[in-house]
Amino acid sequence: MTMDWKRTMRFSLIGDATKPLRGGNRHAHSRRYRAAAWALLFLLLAPFAQEASAQALKPFKDELFRYPGLLFAEEDGSYAIVDYDKMRDIHARDQVPERRVKGEYIRTGVRRVQNDLVLRTDAGDVRYFAVGKSNGARFIVLYLHGKGGSRRQGVDDFTFGGNFNRIKNLAAENGGLYLSPDFPDFGQAGTTQVSALISHYAAMSPGAKVYVACGSMGGGLCWLLANDPAVVSRLGGLLLLGSYWDESFFSSAAFRQKVPIYFGHGSADTVFPVEKQEAFFRQILSKSPGYPARFVRFETGSHGTPIRMTDWRETLNWMMAAR
Repeated sequence: MTMDWKRTMRFSLIGDATKPLRGGNRHAHSRRYRAAAWALLFLLLAPFAQEASAQALKPFKDELFRYPGLLFAEEDGSYAIVDYDKMRDIHARDQVPERRVKGEYIRTGVRRVQNDLVLRTDAGDVRYFAVGKSNGARFIVLYLHGKGGSRRQGVDDFTFGGNFNRIKNLAAENGGLYLSPDFPDFGQAGTTQVSALISHYAAMSPGAKVYVACGSMGGGLCWLLANDPAVVSRLGGLLLLGSYWDESFFSSAAFRQKVPIYFGHGSADTVFPVEKQEAFFRQILSKSPGYPARFVRFETGSHGTPIRMTDWRETLNWMMAAR
C-alpha cells in the first residue's frame, strides 16, 4: 500500500511514545514527521474527546479492552490496522485459551439483570437473553450469532476474551438493554423474528436507538434489517464482525439515511477474505462521500478475532455521536 505521508501516516504507539515508521532524510524531516504524527494522533482522538464530553457510555475495563497498538490509520479515522498477536491476545489473556478468560477481564454480577426469555410473535416464538433495562432503555444493542452459534454465545462471560461480558456490563451500567436471540435462519424468516424482537423493545423504549452487531453469517440479517421499514428508523448503527458484504446495501433505506456502519475483520480470515470486505467498505465511501463508516483490520487475526477484539465502547460511542 503506497501512502502520501502528507495525507496519511503509518505509525506505532508504544506507551506514550509515537514513532513514525516511514523513512526519509531523518535530519531534514524528523521534526516534520513528528509534528505530522502528533497532528494525526490529535485528529484520531478528537472525536473520542467529543464522545467523552457527551458521556455516551461510561468506561468499563477500558485499560484491558482498548486496542493494543495502532499500526496504521487514515487521518480521518475511517480505516485503521490494529496490531493483533495470538500469544498476547489469547494465551496471555485467557486462563484456558479460547475457553475461559482470566478473571480480571470480567464482572459476573451483571447476571443479576440477565434473563432467558421467550417472545411470542406472529413469526413464531423467539428465545433470547435480555440484559439490562427492559423499559425506558437509553439504547438497545443486539448481537446476532453466526453459523453454529446460539443465543447463549452472546452472553457467554468467559469466551472471546470476555468481550461479551463487557458489552453486557456496558449496557447494564449505562441504562441500556442488550439482547442475544436465537433465530431460525440467516434469511427472511430469521429477519422477521429479529425485527419483531426489536419492535417489541423499541415500543417500550421509544427514545432508544438500536445497534445491531452481526457475527460471520449473521451478517445476512444485518443486510436485510438495513431495508426493514420497522427497524431502519430506529437504527443507530450496524456492526459487521468477521462478516461478508452485500451490494443490496446500496439500495437500502439504511444507506440512504447514512446509518453508521463498522467493519471489524481479521487479515487472515479464510472464510471471508479481508480484501473483499475492504473493497466493499471503499465502495461505501466512494458512493457516498463522508458516509459514517469505519473499518478496523486486525493484522494476522482470524475469522473470530473481531468478536474478541472489537472495542464495544469506542465503536458505540462513535456511532452515538455520528447519529
